[in-house]
Amino acid sequence: MQRWLKLPDGRIIDANRIAYIGKVETYARIDEDGTDLGTGYSVYIGTDFPREAQISVTGSRDEVLGLLRALLGTPAGAPAAGAAPAQAS
Repeated sequence: MQRWLKLPDGRIIDANRIAYIGKVETYARIDEDGTDLGTGYSVYIGTDFPREAQISVTGSRDEVLGLLRALLGTPAGAPAAGAAPAQAS
């Protein structure tokens, strides 16, 4: 069964074809006038091990981390894996 994921730039990829996920990198974003646009995030996703099969996904923090959550199966509202559970009072 195919699981289609939409990338932040509009492309669509089958999640079952992904062989590996690279490290999330950050970089400073600026426009052509030199105005600071904040921090950008990017991650490499590979559908096979040759370099030609790598896809560079860039976007805002919410876009990139939302894609990784959808890919890894973590619900958007769930806490991170290392987060302590909330205690009821």
